[in-house]
Amino acid sequence: MKQVKEDLPDLVIIGGGITGLSAAYIAAKKGQKVTVIEATSSFGGLLSTFQIGGNRLEHYYHHFFTHDEELNWLIKDLGIQDKLFYKKTTMGVFKNGKIYNFNSLFDLLQFKPIHFIDKIKFGLTSLYLGKIADWKKYEHISCMAWFEKWAGSSTTSSLWAPLLAIKFGPFASKVPLSWMIGRLRQRMNSRKNGDERLGYLDGSLQVLLDTLLEKLKEMNVELVKESPIDKINFDSNAINSVMKGDRIYRGKNYLFTIPGTILSKMLVNEQPEFAKSLSEIKYFGAICVILELNKPLSTIYWLNIADADFPFGGIIEHTNFIDKEKYNGSHIAYLSRYFAMDEKIATLSEEEVKELMIQQLYKIYPDFESSCLKNVFIFRTNTAATVCDLNFSQKVPQCQTKIDNMFIANMSHVYPDERSTNNSIKIAMEALKLLGVDSDLAKQTNSLSCKIGF
Repeated sequence: MKQVKEDLPDLVIIGGGITGLSAAYIAAKKGQKVTVIEATSSFGGLLSTFQIGGNRLEHYYHHFFTHDEELNWLIKDLGIQDKLFYKKTTMGVFKNGKIYNFNSLFDLLQFKPIHFIDKIKFGLTSLYLGKIADWKKYEHISCMAWFEKWAGSSTTSSLWAPLLAIKFGPFASKVPLSWMIGRLRQRMNSRKNGDERLGYLDGSLQVLLDTLLEKLKEMNVELVKESPIDKINFDSNAINSVMKGDRIYRGKNYLFTIPGTILSKMLVNEQPEFAKSLSEIKYFGAICVILELNKPLSTIYWLNIADADFPFGGIIEHTNFIDKEKYNGSHIAYLSRYFAMDEKIATLSEEEVKELMIQQLYKIYPDFESSCLKNVFIFRTNTAATVCDLNFSQKVPQCQTKIDNMFIANMSHVYPDERSTNNSIKIAMEALKLLGVDSDLAKQTNSLSCKIGF
């Protein structure tokens, strides 16, 4: 068999998404010799982009929050802070066949599906969860049960239940309130005087990826693509090497940033109990149908779908956030859907997904015409988010495993926060601390991620 590396790198990172790339950047800055191994033909993972309207756009919608300190640190450190901007955005809810604005106290009062007393309960419970509640106390309580008791029946049936159902499908009743605390805290901390300001990079996240990869090459980080690791070799209680076919990669320490479901398959023979524990964390898939249009669907950036029987849970009109002139005048909208692996939509072809999604637009926008469609793009992943059920923290693996030189930092470590680019970077930072490599961002930040496993 062919041995790829004789001079051992200090760190071998398996997984070339933003967590792996951020970890490589920080470690290399601190003088470590690093190798990054990516299974696919390109780096970036869920940050990947494609060409549309003369510009780049993410396969899966992205934006930043004003309090994303790790992301802001990385962008500044890379010297691309001039590309970062924040703008006020708008939100709406589609319920009972009608679109409601959902941005202010006035909008809440105008939201007819919720009774007046329950509107007061909605405001108070949202404030409590987003600003006060301790997530550690609510892992054993489901969102649905808590909302029924405290937020009011009309709030739960009209808003929370359908939103949880479209996002979590068959797991909706098992989602812990801890997750909702993280979700609401993330959104509320980005609001000022009632307005939500979200961030983006001029030129898309491709600017971040390109700059990061360029810096990694300058620091002599070895970047290996198209090498899905299929075997981990052990020597006593340590990893000796990882393999792809006859290619062998050796290092002093190994950081796995890939989903646990994939990693578990590499461990099943020599570390069966560890493999089993990792496999117990399930993942949701996600589908984004991206519409390139010659006119907008609405004036709302983010529309939550709270009516049943829709194949998507949100309509994100990207060009109600980013100027359409960045895309040669085209209007761009995402139709977004999470799915469990056993749901029918997981097996549909692209053409079937396209037909299913677009035909439902007429129920929301009666004036929608298929002739306004210029292009349709479909992207799908089977590992978009972890399935967070009750007491999920008991499933989250320790970053520093019982195997001497093996470390894990992946999406499961985001809990109880919501996944984001910022939290992916934070995971990399916290993992490197355990490896003895500290970043330049030492202060405590707003994120609730990395509270478990580090």
